[in-house]
Amino acid sequence: MISQGLCTIFKVNLLKGLENFNAGSPYVYKLALYTGSAELGPDTTIYTTAGEVVGTGYVAGGNTLTPVVPSSEGATAYVTFNALVWTPAGFTSKGALIYNATTNAAVAVLNFGSDKVATSTFTVTFPTANATNAIIRIE
Repeated sequence: MISQGLCTIFKVNLLKGLENFNAGSPYVYKLALYTGSAELGPDTTIYTTAGEVVGTGYVAGGNTLTPVVPSSEGATAYVTFNALVWTPAGFTSKGALIYNATTNAAVAVLNFGSDKVATSTFTVTFPTANATNAIIRIE
């Protein structure tokens, strides 16, 4: 089962100063795709290959994310990412894990709501960068 949410280890790592989404950060963030058989949720601590997508155009570990500059509105800080595209793509995905590829620490789990089938291109588009919609929001 894939349960969407920020991972607890991410929150702890923020308090330890082990996450940084700014340009020039020493950390690289990735998005790995998973099938419905994956067991992911807010208690996920690290990137795992268990349940990860296998198919045309997909490489284990996923693709590198490009963060939009972190910002804030009112009492909410947020960050989101530019869209990711896999081409060619021949696989099915039910969710994803955003993780810090430098440390393998989990950041957030995404549930797509249903199986998404790719036959030529697979695109993950992230929400608008604002306090209401950004994919990572700290209130």
